Amino acid sequence: MRLRVQGTVQGVGFRPFVYGQASRLGLGGFVLNDSRGVVIEVEGHPSDVDAFTRTLLEHPPPLARLEGVEKLDVPPLGSDRFDIRASETDGAVLATITPDVATCTACLEEIRDRSARRYGYAFTNCTNCGPRFTITIGVPYDRARTTMATFSLCPECRSEYTDPSDRRFHAQPIACPRCGPRLRLVDKAGAPLEGDPLTASAAVLRVGGILAVKGLGGYHLACDATDGSAVAELRRRKGREAKPFAVMVPNLEWTCRLAHTSPEETALLASHRRPIVIAERRAGTLLAEGVAPANRYIGIMLPYTPLHDLLMRSVRRPIVLTSGNLSDEPIAHLDDDALERLGGIADAFLAHDRPVHVRCDDSVVRVLGGREYP
Repeated sequence: MRLRVQGTVQGVGFRPFVYGQASRLGLGGFVLNDSRGVVIEVEGHPSDVDAFTRTLLEHPPPLARLEGVEKLDVPPLGSDRFDIRASETDGAVLATITPDVATCTACLEEIRDRSARRYGYAFTNCTNCGPRFTITIGVPYDRARTTMATFSLCPECRSEYTDPSDRRFHAQPIACPRCGPRLRLVDKAGAPLEGDPLTASAAVLRVGGILAVKGLGGYHLACDATDGSAVAELRRRKGREAKPFAVMVPNLEWTCRLAHTSPEETALLASHRRPIVIAERRAGTLLAEGVAPANRYIGIMLPYTPLHDLLMRSVRRPIVLTSGNLSDEPIAHLDDDALERLGGIADAFLAHDRPVHVRCDDSVVRVLGGREYP
């Protein structure tokens, strides 16, 4: 049987999922990405093929969104082996790529484990999390068509990438300190600053400085959200008089300190999307009044990349995290452009060498009457 699957099925771990299900049932065949979505061929005992198809339709990977499945009976080839084949690029481009996915629990545990080879590594990801949309140059979705293409896999990462039992099996942005992107801290002229980039960046924030941070979809501007002078200076430099700033907090405990959040709002904050959630502000918190002047509500979010998590664990307090631009300009996502446009705002730039291909700002949501609204 041949199956053509359309929808959000690239960049969601769909091929590894299909491989795992087919191998579990002892089916032969293959799966591949193409410009329209995913193509699967399976053969084996009819009851096993039916079980495979049922699982695919009823229990796809969590991040996948199936919009159409075409079935076609094809002659069996007599194979008992299942493979992930190279992608095919012919035809009209219809496939969609999932948005970037917040760091999963397993990767967070890894970057905090001193014995792990990715301890403290700001670009850790796996099949279940990490950059997708903002690094994608073209489809089908493969490493060669992302901004990770220039980073050649080391033997250890190659082993994980090809191991069906590993959670990084066919994870296209896979990286480690040996072969992946690296952080750097530079001044407003682009000159390197001494010290560990994360430690030195946290120091900039703690003394009231303004830091430009290169995230998934471009640059943000950050300052200590508990420092009224720093917040006022960011407003002055950015040209943003009163519009509320978003706040990133280290964890959910900090969320409870700063805002009254409903179960629905808490679930959104901790979801794989990690949006900015508009929540009712608590009175008498450490937040500077200038974060959201004369406003009962604040926009709050949790770290959604290893870089943010590591930075927040070093700063240990809420920070303002707002778009890296002057008011009404698009967010800066190219390094040279960021230095030019944000050099008059930021005291230092926490950057890295993984290019952002598609600029993308953080999503903002609000819960009213138990329902989510953009």
